[in-house]
Order: sequence, then C-alpha cells, then structure tokens
Amino acid sequence: MHFKLFSCTMVSGSWFKIIAVVGILVVVLEVSWGAETYCDFRKDGAQCLGSLGGTVLLQLMNNISEIPKYECKHNTSNIFRGKFNNSQLTGLQNRLNFIPSNGTLIITNLSRIDSGAYTLETFDSNGKTEEKKTLQLNVEAPVSSAQFVSQCLSQGQINVSCLSEGGDSPQYSWTLDGHSLRDSELFSGNNETNIIVLRQNISGRLVCSVRNQVSFIFREIQISTCVFINCSVNGTEISTWMFQENDSLCVEPTGNPSPDTHVLNVIAGKE
Repeated sequence: MHFKLFSCTMVSGSWFKIIAVVGILVVVLEVSWGAETYCDFRKDGAQCLGSLGGTVLLQLMNNISEIPKYECKHNTSNIFRGKFNNSQLTGLQNRLNFIPSNGTLIITNLSRIDSGAYTLETFDSNGKTEEKKTLQLNVEAPVSSAQFVSQCLSQGQINVSCLSEGGDSPQYSWTLDGHSLRDSELFSGNNETNIIVLRQNISGRLVCSVRNQVSFIFREIQISTCVFINCSVNGTEISTWMFQENDSLCVEPTGNPSPDTHVLNVIAGKE
C-alpha cells in the first residue's frame, strides 16, 4: 500500500489488535505509513516527511559514475561527499548508507535533529558548481495507541473520549455505522474533537480515527444505549444510568430476588 504526500511515497506497515473490555468488543488498527519513506532529491525544493525512528531513502542522482564531484549537506554540516564512484560518509553518527548503483542515500533510525534543509551540490571536473538542489525533511512522531473511554451521563447521553497517547499534531474523526456523526446524533462536540457526547437512544458501531502526516490508527466499539437503573438490593439503593448490556446491578448474587428487591428499568430515559 503506497501513499503519496508532497514528493514522498510512504510504504505502510500495520498492526491489528482485538481486545475485549467489559463485554464490549474493541478493535484497534494501527498503521504507520512512514516507517520507510522515499524522497526524490532530483527535484529541487522537494518536501519530505519521515517517521521518528524510521528510515528515509533520498534519491540523489541517476548515474553517480558520470559526476566528477558532489557533496551533500544537512543544514550547514557536510554529511556526504565523493568523486565519481568514490564516496565518503561524514555525518549523522553512522546512520548513513549510500548505494552507488542507484544514487540513493539512506538515513536510518530517524530523530528529530534530522529535520531540516538538505543541500546537494554537484561540480564539474574544474570544481565549478554545475547544479545545486535543496530538500526539506520533517521528522514527526507517529500517533500511538489511543485510549477509548465511554460512559453514560445523568440524562442518558453517552460521553466518549478518544485520546492518542503520543504523536505529533494528532487529528481526530468519528463515524457511526460507517457514516460521519450527524447533528441529530451529537449532543455536543463534532467530528474533529477527541471528546464527544452522543444523544439518547444512539447505538451502533462507533469508530474513532486518529492520524497525522506519517501514521494512522483507529479504534472501534459496539456502543449501546444507556438505561436507568433504580432498585434496592439488600437494603442498598441503586439509582444510576448505565449501558444496557451491563444492567445487572439489581440482580441478587444468588439469583433469587429478596422480598425487598424492586427492579425498575428505564430504557433510553423513558420510564
């Protein structure tokens, strides 16, 4: 699977998790399409994205054997230089590798300090500059697994939060049964906030998606309507809203209701 962003092609990897949480099925998909990034340095002014800890492949030139002299700088520091097929790596703490056969410079284990301007300059046999090109690399941390919490509120609405535990500039979006959340389903919040409140009587497959420029994850739960429980169990009064599949607080532990037990379910806010 390939994604094109600016002048870079992203190659993705994905991880799937299925988690059971209090009877609710939670499906997690984590995709980091910035694990390995290809950038075309042959285009002057190219913009490139890299994933923190990942790898970037910089296509410097087509045929290195025909270039008398060349050098590459990161900001103001020389990192790579050579003459024809004789190349020398001089920077980035041994995280550089050069493939002469296709003119590709590889930077591994990307860190934030690798962000910045890269300059490639080629010279003729007399040492005169023939061509000078620049590339801007931005390294971002991918979004990580998101915390997904849902709870019933005092009037039967459902509060849902989705929060990425890491990553630069996360962006959120929501769907319910495959469509973007509608105003008729939202009590507060919108499709771009990480905390929303659903109206009463809303149920279905709720998906929270989190993305940034180098990665994407989503989490999914099957959400049910809230019911109101009002009862007395062993002399203890219970009055609360909860998800319909969890409305067992008014059931005696032995399975035999005591004489003073009274169960009243209010479904979706209506007695």
